[in-house]
Amino acid sequence: MGHLYYGTATESIQIPDRLLSHLKVVVTTKLRRSESFTLSWTHVDGTPGRSTLWLQPAIPMRFVFDSAEPETLNATVLKNMADMANSSAGLVVDLRVDIPTSEASPRVNPTRTTAPARRRSLSVAA
Repeated sequence: MGHLYYGTATESIQIPDRLLSHLKVVVTTKLRRSESFTLSWTHVDGTPGRSTLWLQPAIPMRFVFDSAEPETLNATVLKNMADMANSSAGLVVDLRVDIPTSEASPRVNPTRTTAPARRRSLSVAA
């Protein structure tokens, strides 16, 4: 399980390493271009609700991975995530989705929840 540290908060947001690797690429690409956007997810740690971060270049962030080896990235997932980040709804991720290692159909954890029909999520777009 990886960790995303945002701003000056000492608590991290726990995100699976594979998803965090993809997020790192999309987030750093957008912020390098000085493009701000939102990142949203539904809580999976037992607390009800959801969270959204406003990501912009002036706010520090740090990506910490449990694995020392970098993940192999899925180009289709990266493109879908970048498209969502460019939308008015922002990037919405499902922390329970297993991102496929290849361009094949995603392997989804059967306990995951789906996003509302009106909103694209990583599980739909992958």
